[in-house]
Amino acid sequence: MPGYELWSDKERKEVNDVLETGILMRYGFDGPRKGIWKSKELEAAICNTFGCAYAQLTSSGTAALTTAMSALGIGYGDEVITPSFTFVASFEAVLSVGAVPVLVDVDDTLTLDPEAVRRAITPKTKAIMPVHMCGSMADLDALKAICAEHHLILLEDACQSIGGTYKGKALGTIGDAGTFSFDFVKTMTCAEGGVVMTNREDIFIKSDGYTDHGHDHKGVDRGADLHPFIGYNYRISELHAAVGLAQIQRLNEFLTLQKKNHGLLKNMLAAIPEISFRRVPDPAGDSCSFISWFLPTEELTRAVVMEMKAQGILPGNFYWYDNNWHYIRKWDHLKTGETLNALHPELKARVMQEANKDFAASDTIMSRCISTAISLLWSEEQIREKGEKMVGVVKKVLSEQAVAR
Repeated sequence: MPGYELWSDKERKEVNDVLETGILMRYGFDGPRKGIWKSKELEAAICNTFGCAYAQLTSSGTAALTTAMSALGIGYGDEVITPSFTFVASFEAVLSVGAVPVLVDVDDTLTLDPEAVRRAITPKTKAIMPVHMCGSMADLDALKAICAEHHLILLEDACQSIGGTYKGKALGTIGDAGTFSFDFVKTMTCAEGGVVMTNREDIFIKSDGYTDHGHDHKGVDRGADLHPFIGYNYRISELHAAVGLAQIQRLNEFLTLQKKNHGLLKNMLAAIPEISFRRVPDPAGDSCSFISWFLPTEELTRAVVMEMKAQGILPGNFYWYDNNWHYIRKWDHLKTGETLNALHPELKARVMQEANKDFAASDTIMSRCISTAISLLWSEEQIREKGEKMVGVVKKVLSEQAVAR
């Protein structure tokens, strides 16, 4: 799955370009940097690779989400609809701009259930934020229709789906804005980093300033820049951008391997009638970073997870239902509104109200789901060995449960 698995001289060359100048900051120092502008090059490469008009790099995917929300005018009094299955950064970013994360159920795509979204809309709803989890996509046609009907912003959290597409368009470029994360375990990495992508010039201009203390970047003298609004320091460094610049040039290499390995392993799992797979709204657009598969019951799924653990093959297989970072069930800190800085009492009450809702529909799906991460390093022999062990575990558990009945 992650680009770090195939680290090469290409990454070293790009990083060394920066080290030779000693200019690690993305702005200023025009003379000493000797024409080396890795951040600018990576932003141009992102636009060219993914087909968006503008790209603004940030220090992380979380910073990208916060930046995008601020640029889109999301803030105090607003509600942002987002899924119950996501990474904690999604709701953290909503809280960071003073808005309320309205978590709703997922369906068998493991992303936002459009009908659950419709039920959650109130007069305070400002945006819908689908999260394209585990490499695949939400039902964007349905969500775009809802946004158009209710005049809502569509913000794509595509941090886990770099290289995925929907009907020919790259995930993250379809809404008003979209974001990627380039952290260490993403399909392409900067070690740490993120990006806001948009086709709207106004969103780009605001994102550009917001990530650099509000600088307007209109002059040649950084010290003379104006500050039309308050911003923050969400800048990426030239070292991180250099890593990403090498990685994006290798993205097709990564995706080709990922899809090949995904297909081989999925075919082996598909031989078991009791296994089903997540629904992918556009199968051709799956980036294939994970195989997400279901068993008929929670009891059976837990038994398979326990047996994989006993046999030492659980690493790389994720049971999200018990995961602390990715599913509402274990987000106790959100449910109790635990923060270091005091939230406004009304905001805290709303956050806790939303986090403590009934997510039975999501539980039914997530309690039966296992996601298997796809390695770029696997040989075909290793895939066969892994697949045989996983299939063997499932058959063993099925046989034991049949006898028990």
